[in-house]
Amino acid sequence: MRIRSLGVIDDAVVELSPGFTAVTGETGAGKTMVVTSLGLLLGGRADPALVRIGAKAAVVEGRFGVRAGAPAAVRAEEAGAELDDGTLLISRTVSAEGRSRAHLGGRSVPVGVLAELADELVAVHGQTDQQGLLRPARQREALDRYAGGAVSVPYAEYATAYRRLRAVSADLAEITTRARERAQEADLLRFGLDEIAGAEPRAGEDVELAAEAERLGHAEALASAASFAHTALAGNPEDPEGLDATTLVGSSGQALESVRSHDPALAALADRMGELAILLGDVAGELARYADRLDADPRRLAAVEERRSGLTALTRKYGENIDAVLAWAREGADRLTELDGDDDRIGELTAERDVLRAELSVLAQALTDARTEAAARFAGAVTEELASLAMPHARVSFAVRQSEDAEGVTVGGRTVAYGPHGADEVELLLAPHPGAPARPIAKGASGGELSRVMLAVEVVFAGTDPVPTYLFDEVDAGVGGKAAVEIGRRLAKLARTAQVVVVTHLPQVAAFADRQLLVEKTHDGMVTRSGVTALEGEDRVRELSRMLAGQEDSQTARAHAEELLASARGHL
Repeated sequence: MRIRSLGVIDDAVVELSPGFTAVTGETGAGKTMVVTSLGLLLGGRADPALVRIGAKAAVVEGRFGVRAGAPAAVRAEEAGAELDDGTLLISRTVSAEGRSRAHLGGRSVPVGVLAELADELVAVHGQTDQQGLLRPARQREALDRYAGGAVSVPYAEYATAYRRLRAVSADLAEITTRARERAQEADLLRFGLDEIAGAEPRAGEDVELAAEAERLGHAEALASAASFAHTALAGNPEDPEGLDATTLVGSSGQALESVRSHDPALAALADRMGELAILLGDVAGELARYADRLDADPRRLAAVEERRSGLTALTRKYGENIDAVLAWAREGADRLTELDGDDDRIGELTAERDVLRAELSVLAQALTDARTEAAARFAGAVTEELASLAMPHARVSFAVRQSEDAEGVTVGGRTVAYGPHGADEVELLLAPHPGAPARPIAKGASGGELSRVMLAVEVVFAGTDPVPTYLFDEVDAGVGGKAAVEIGRRLAKLARTAQVVVVTHLPQVAAFADRQLLVEKTHDGMVTRSGVTALEGEDRVRELSRMLAGQEDSQTARAHAEELLASARGHL
């Protein structure tokens, strides 16, 4: 990894080799920034407070080895990333303003894509992870993860049935608890539908009647205008000497026809004059027919206004116009059919709920059986690991319990409570020594014991669900002496099958590392590129001496450091 402008780190390169790498240094030197940097590369939250004061942005770049066809490689390629000979490049930039950008294999991607890759690339464990292990929900997740397909297969079926049961129960509750409201709604719908059906409106009828009312209300003026226009065009039969437009245009056309052969231009005008005469005749005829059809009956106007009043009463209640009223009626009829079918629907939902509960009982029992079987194996494996971590008499067990609930599902012949993850309450118990009662690890484990239980759990997981890299951030806190030596030995054993990176203050742990990196500040309080050093030979002895006694040049501490290194090599 290359880290720039992150916390106390100005610009540093962290070379993480295969096997076991220990990261050491004085308190406050910036060791935790290694963990923070890796967290950013794996989609962790971008905190602008991490950006070094005076810098515009913090940048972390990492190179990960990924097998072709591995889930991480497949997901990266789906996101458009390119793998370079089994190497995946990831970078993350966090600006001082809080903006964050992520790049994967040369392609800009959402940060969420990095988080999707995290579980496939690195298992990160620190003090917060230990606290997470204290929660029963996390303990159940750990057990389910260990059990694999034995739990995941019935769990997938259970989750589907559980979601459907929740939906059915919600529908049933809604129908039964709101029965009165639904009955009132049905009565209102029936009233409205009866009112509309009694009026028998037609689509667009209100528009047609409005136009007719306008016409009937001005019938005299319309008739007078039409009569006057007709007379002007066709003449008055009672005044044969009067002039009209049709006669004048006809005379004009005859005059032009008599001389059209003498000039083509005048012939064209004569043709247009003939067309005009025909048009005037058509308009005059239309005016006559309009006047004949015009109904000035006041009784018809009264009937139209009465009908419009009835339709207005409908539009006032059910829609802005008659088309909207008819649409309301269609929707209301469908809703009324649904409400009238409540009794049948209640019966159907009740029957489906009972079937789903019976199905959930079977699936919950399968989950309980699978978890119980896996719990015995998991607890046995963790107990065996604790023996190699200086806790030879400790015993770990899982309590898989259920709580009785009369409205629940049937498991083991009892009606018990159930939830989205089944009917089981899972709790990890620890008996630290013979004769001690098994107690929840939240109450029965000291800080050092909890660190070792956490490590034992991870080692067991490594055999069933391995990831390429494990990062432990001071997971050995609260441990010392022989227990620290055993933790170092166990981490070294884990490093035979995976890359292991440990941020530690314990020389007993660091001595077992294949490679030790020292993080140290310069005089100005920053970690520069040269501030992360791979220690070899005399330098490593000096750092272990400092970790042991706080005195790099103490002969006693140096002798002890050399002894630690020799002992670690002899026990690998």
